[in-house]
Amino acid sequence: MIRSKQFMVSAIAWPPVPGLKRGLRLRVALAFAIFCIVVVGTLGVSLYIASDDIEEAHIEQIIETEMDHLLQRYRESTDFVPQEGSNLEKYIIHEPAEESRLPSYLQGLNYRRHKVFRGPEEVRVAVHHVDGVKFLVAYEVGLHDQRQRELRLLIVLSLISVVGVALVVGYLLAGVLVKQVTDLAEQVRHLAPGDVQGPTLTQPGQDEEVAQLARALDDYQNRITRMLRREQEFTANISHELRTPITTVLTSCELLVTEANISERARARIGMIEAAATRMGEQLQALLFLAREQALGIMEPVALAECVYDAAEPVCGEIYRKHLTFEVAVEPKAVLTLNRQALHTALVNLLRNAVQYTNSGFIRVNFSGNRLSISDSGIGIEPTYLPLLYERFFRGSTQGEGLGIGLAIVKRICDHYGWRIEVESTPGCGATFHIVFP
Repeated sequence: MIRSKQFMVSAIAWPPVPGLKRGLRLRVALAFAIFCIVVVGTLGVSLYIASDDIEEAHIEQIIETEMDHLLQRYRESTDFVPQEGSNLEKYIIHEPAEESRLPSYLQGLNYRRHKVFRGPEEVRVAVHHVDGVKFLVAYEVGLHDQRQRELRLLIVLSLISVVGVALVVGYLLAGVLVKQVTDLAEQVRHLAPGDVQGPTLTQPGQDEEVAQLARALDDYQNRITRMLRREQEFTANISHELRTPITTVLTSCELLVTEANISERARARIGMIEAAATRMGEQLQALLFLAREQALGIMEPVALAECVYDAAEPVCGEIYRKHLTFEVAVEPKAVLTLNRQALHTALVNLLRNAVQYTNSGFIRVNFSGNRLSISDSGIGIEPTYLPLLYERFFRGSTQGEGLGIGLAIVKRICDHYGWRIEVESTPGCGATFHIVFP
C-alpha cells in the first residue's frame, strides 16, 4: 500500500521537454495544463490516500467483527469448529500441541495484529487468547489491494487525459488571449521606417496591456520618423552644399584648360585638381549611398567591358605611374541587365583598392559565367583581416590613402542588389575579388 503511494507521487511529476519552442501562446497553454495537472493530481493523491485509509479501516473492521463472531460462537459451544472461506480462515487452538496443524505462516503468532504473506498474497492475522484458548482470524486482503490498484490506474489515466485535454483547451484559450498581441505584431511587421500615413497601432477595444505596448510602439515609430527626416534633411543639405563647390571646381578646370596661354605645367596641375575633384564627387556619392541606402539608378542592359573601362579611368594615372599592367578579359558582347551606376561604383572601389595595394605587376579584370573577377599582384590580405574586410573604416594596411570605406560600399551595393562578393587571397601574392551575379 505504501509502495503505491510512492508511485502516485512520481506519476504526477512533469517531465522536461527538450527543444520545445516556447512561444507566448504555448507558455500560456503549458501554464494552464500544469495548473490542471496539479489540481487533478492533488485531488487524485488525496483520494488515493483517503481510499487507502478507508480500506485499512475496513480490513480492521472485518477482522474485528469476525473475531467477535468467533468468540461468541465458542462461548455458545466449546465444540464449535469454524468453517474456512475463500479469503477468510478461523482457527481455535486448545492445546499448544495443536499449533502444528496450523499453516506455517500462522505458527508462532501471539497476541494482537500481524501482517504475514502466503506466497505473494498479504494476509492480516488477529490473535486472541481466552482462558488458555488461542483464537486466530486470518484475512487475505488481495481484493482490497486489487481495488487500490484499479484506483491508482484510474488516477493515472485521468491525469493523462487531463494533460491532453488541458493542452488542447489551453492552446485554444491562449490563442484567444494572445490574438491582440499577434495582430499587433503583424501590424508592426508591415510598418515601413518613417511611415506616418498609415493607421496607428493603438486601436479601440485593445486590452490595457496591449494598448500600452501599442502606444509605446507608436511613440517609437514617431521618434524614428523624426530621426529619418533629420537625417534626410542633413544628407540633402550636405549633398547640395558639397556638390555645388565640386561642380564649380570641375567647371573652372574645364574652362582653364581651354585657355591658350596656360603652360603645360599649369595644365598638369589643373588636371590633378580636376582628378581630385572628380574623386571627391565619387566619394561623396558613395558616402551618401551608405547613409541613405537608396538605389543608385535604374536597371538596364550594361556592356560589362565598357563599364570596366569607364570605372578604370579614375585610376589610370596611378596605374601608369606605378607601371602596372592593366588587363581586361571581358568579351565585348558580354551584357547583363543591372544597375549601371551601382556596378560602376563597385568596380571603381575594387579597382582603386587593387591599385592602392599593388606596387608592381598587374591588375586583371575577367568575366566568366556570372562571375566578374578583379585580380591583382599586390601585397595580399592577411587571413586574420578577412572577417573585418567589409567593415567601415577598416584598413588592413597603412599603405596608401583612403578612409577604409571602399569595400564596405562594395558589400552594401552587392547586398542591396542581390549580388555576392567573394575574396581569395594569399599574403604576398595578391588578391582576387569576385562579384557573383544572380
